[in-house]
Amino acid sequence: MIWLLIMQYKWIALSNTTIGVLMASINGSITIISLPAIFRGINVNPFDSFQFLLWILMGYNVVTATFLVSFGKLSDIYGRVRLYNLGFLIFTVGSILLSITPNQGSLGALELIIFRVIQGVGGAFLFSNSAAIITDAFPYNERGKALGINQIAFLGGSLIGLILGGILSVINWRLVFLVSVPVGILGTIWSYTKLKEISKPSRNESIDWVGNLTLAVGLISILVAVTYGLLPYGSSQLGWGNPYVIAGLVVGFALIGAFIYVERKVQYPMFRLELFKIRMFAAGNFASLLRSIAYGGLTIMLVIFLQGIWLPIHGYSYEETPFWAGIYMIPLMVGFVSMGPISGWLSDRYGAKLLATLGMVIVGVGFLMLTTLPYNFSYPEFAAIIFFMGLGNGMFASPNTASIMNSVPPKYRGAASGMRATIQNIGQTASITIFFTIVIIALSSSLPSALANAVSQAGAPQLSGYVQNIPVTGALFSAFLGYDPVKTILSSLPAQIYSSIPPQAMAIMEQHTWFPTAIAPSFLLSLREAFYISAILCFLAAIASALRGKTTIAEIERDGGRVDK
Repeated sequence: MIWLLIMQYKWIALSNTTIGVLMASINGSITIISLPAIFRGINVNPFDSFQFLLWILMGYNVVTATFLVSFGKLSDIYGRVRLYNLGFLIFTVGSILLSITPNQGSLGALELIIFRVIQGVGGAFLFSNSAAIITDAFPYNERGKALGINQIAFLGGSLIGLILGGILSVINWRLVFLVSVPVGILGTIWSYTKLKEISKPSRNESIDWVGNLTLAVGLISILVAVTYGLLPYGSSQLGWGNPYVIAGLVVGFALIGAFIYVERKVQYPMFRLELFKIRMFAAGNFASLLRSIAYGGLTIMLVIFLQGIWLPIHGYSYEETPFWAGIYMIPLMVGFVSMGPISGWLSDRYGAKLLATLGMVIVGVGFLMLTTLPYNFSYPEFAAIIFFMGLGNGMFASPNTASIMNSVPPKYRGAASGMRATIQNIGQTASITIFFTIVIIALSSSLPSALANAVSQAGAPQLSGYVQNIPVTGALFSAFLGYDPVKTILSSLPAQIYSSIPPQAMAIMEQHTWFPTAIAPSFLLSLREAFYISAILCFLAAIASALRGKTTIAEIERDGGRVDK
């Protein structure tokens, strides 16, 4: 009878944590795909919106990356289920606040950022504990399958979010955030009534306040600095020369160094550095970090390219592009969803090393294949490549997570889960920063001349000096958000310059496809540079994965046995 109850509980734990991951992943992708409608809904000018857009995208990641380790350690002390339940509640409250954002303009954008931060706190509780709760509930020989199903929910949620965002943003931008509320309410009630603590909390351990403070302030300082490093500063298109950015990076890395020192001295550290002495744990996390840096910014870059360039060139109106961008990204998600459970099941039987390593090789090859596409590519070819990359990502994700969680002693699973999620989130945030930096630097050298040539060929060479001064970030995100920067510039020209433009030139520049076609070669060239770097990182992740050694199950090894695969 007891065994039957346990069997029932493990599926309760999996289904509830899967709902939590589903809700969080829907929220992430639905926000990305719906940003054009959101910014139009709160009446924010695209030329002034880059900093708001960055914080709406990255503020959530900054908060989750900062608190994941702290919350993971706290869950070992106070209970994983208790803090997971709290995360569900906080995330739902954040979703409700986002759906009722009262103001418009800059104030409305600031409110969206604050409410996303609240969601980020809830998300940190969810992500730092979900893998640990599943690991507690399932026997070692079923964890890969269970974590694979959980990973499917994450990518499935991303797919649902892309489609829902495209549909709901056309109706009303507030529905984009409201759609998470029923799921959040259901999940919160279910988690509070059905989940229970299996592992015994280590209440005799004290909280590492100094470690918490140095890590939180250090990570916030670094992540805020890299975010502002993407904003123009002075005459530069990027802010890496901004003294505040430099100071933020120096202070942040100094505090991270102090954090590592503190964790080696305190009696009950929250970041258990000794876990990195476990080969599977260290290799799996390093592979995950490299994979996240390589892959984390891919979706947003492909969505920007589809919405701002490829879809308008192929005749889609800017109002329709969010929906169709979501539809055209489906193969990436289908590839992951189709491989996730298979790779999880196989890793339970044969180990994670071969699957995870091969998965990273496949993703790296996929990045190289993307560099061969022209800007007006044939969609079937593009779909085949991103499906191939989805397969590789699905082959890596659940075996690698199961490998990491299996390798640690049960009493440290909360901390280990938080460490794993933190490393992954830091990698994803770094990936977005690296992608944007590469793209902006590349565009800074090629876009001004490309736009000057485009207006000259249209028959208005007198505009060359004006269009060359278009900020790269303004051009990039105006296209993404469905605005034409050239029309904005035309409306602000001096009367004598405006009147000198021939009518036929004006007609050419006002065509729906003119601006996307003008910026497409420069943008694609910059993307190719980013894809080459990502491919190299994926191959390095494959090497790290191959070095994880034989599979070790911590509780089996503790009891005198060993499982080698």
